[in-house]
Amino acid sequence: MRPIVLRHDASRLHDTGEHPERIERIVAVERELSGRGWLGWEVVDSPRASDAQLGAVHSAAHVARVEALCRSGGGALDPDTVVGAHSCEAARRAAGGAAALVDALLGGTPVGAALHRPPGHHADATHAMGFCLFNSIAVAARHAIGAHGLERVLVLDWDVHHGNGTNDIFHEDPRVLFASIHQSPLYPGTGRADDSGSGAGAGFTVNLPVPAGSGDALFTALVDHVVVPAALAYEPQLVLVSAGFDAHADDPLGGCEVTERGFAAMAASTRRLAAGLGAPLGIVLEGGYDLGALTRSLIAVLETVARDPAVLPAGDAAPHPLAVEAARAVGARTPLG
Repeated sequence: MRPIVLRHDASRLHDTGEHPERIERIVAVERELSGRGWLGWEVVDSPRASDAQLGAVHSAAHVARVEALCRSGGGALDPDTVVGAHSCEAARRAAGGAAALVDALLGGTPVGAALHRPPGHHADATHAMGFCLFNSIAVAARHAIGAHGLERVLVLDWDVHHGNGTNDIFHEDPRVLFASIHQSPLYPGTGRADDSGSGAGAGFTVNLPVPAGSGDALFTALVDHVVVPAALAYEPQLVLVSAGFDAHADDPLGGCEVTERGFAAMAASTRRLAAGLGAPLGIVLEGGYDLGALTRSLIAVLETVARDPAVLPAGDAAPHPLAVEAARAVGARTPLG
């Protein structure tokens, strides 16, 4: 089956004005993909997330607050998070597209992507923050568990900013292994290495903070020598990636030095991992604020995951000292070492 991409025109109607998370992001992405024939992928318009799908992740009060502000014409939900009249529709389509992606993946499509704005991984159960209204990847993971009966889902987040919302939503839930590679210190100031989950979810959160200036060598080593071994022990039935591209060297909001080659290498390892486990792989767009870096990196990832996994390199990153240290710490804190 052809890979599938979920998208919707509503992403262009989320008007943030002069803001890093701006309409031009999705315009640039879709222009490049359209010019390449969408890489031969099947293109599907995303449905709206239902109240039940949002309610599996967010409080009713949070959803109502976002809807009310949009109905009033828009405003600021927090100092960083701006909405307009059509922003709630865009966020519902983003969350609905991520859930529909899961339906396609668990229906037999091995690879797919949900490409929307706004991003979602900072939104927690009760609050919008960090440009995010609804947590699309959390909606997708909960949909996989609730609607499809999955018992183990891996969410890998390589956005330069820690996905605090996803972290907190699944903090006590062993059905989701959440692994995050993120710059620290940096907004939102969460994601310490010693935060490994709580309650029944203790040991199923893997936070991998990296210093400013980190590039391909460290990011790929953390995937190959920490995330992949943990995932092999966990045996997820579905692999989802919070694919932010603001760790790119050209991005104005981060301080890391990842290149398109690094993102492609992480994608190759993740695709080989998923294929080896017999699990489908879904890419969910998060951040990335330099238009050229965003489009080049996303294309590199999509082209990589669409290839035959048997020919993709995986697990060959040099064992960076910080990754070796992280692997030792993860092994001590979790049942997945």
